[in-house]
Amino acid sequence: MNEKSTGDVAYERKQGGPQSDTHQARITQIEEFINEVLKRDLRELEDWIGQYNQEIMEFVQLKNTLQTFDAHLPEGYKTQVNIGSNVFMQARVTQMDKILVNVGKDVFLEMSMPEAEHFSDVRIKILTKEADVLRDESIKKRTQIKMSLLAIGEREKLMQQEARQ
Repeated sequence: MNEKSTGDVAYERKQGGPQSDTHQARITQIEEFINEVLKRDLRELEDWIGQYNQEIMEFVQLKNTLQTFDAHLPEGYKTQVNIGSNVFMQARVTQMDKILVNVGKDVFLEMSMPEAEHFSDVRIKILTKEADVLRDESIKKRTQIKMSLLAIGEREKLMQQEARQ
């Protein structure tokens, strides 16, 4: 029988026949999945985590500012207020018992200092838990990427072994 017959698996392996093509097609498919799906999802998760972290920092800053006002400026403070078109006017804040807090969607509620601090604490806890869930999802995506890369490595080893036979 001729060594080049189409049914000869050893000859096809040496020549990079159908099995080699199958492995290469699967490797390409996995690479596309990594680049088009997993990495995109990971970037989106990282963007969301960044947004959550920014919002957490805003509430931490609010809490620190409230504590500073309470401890060091109980009688008020001087500031400059934008009165429009980037024109500022000096102002003095004397009433520190109530403040307006943005509770979301540009809705402002009047709160006492302790209420605003409590609101900040609650929002920080909620946002941190939500960010932790996203971090866990990010870890899962990274694991999927690593496992996919390992699968590619195994396929390439199989191709090399088949090429040697």
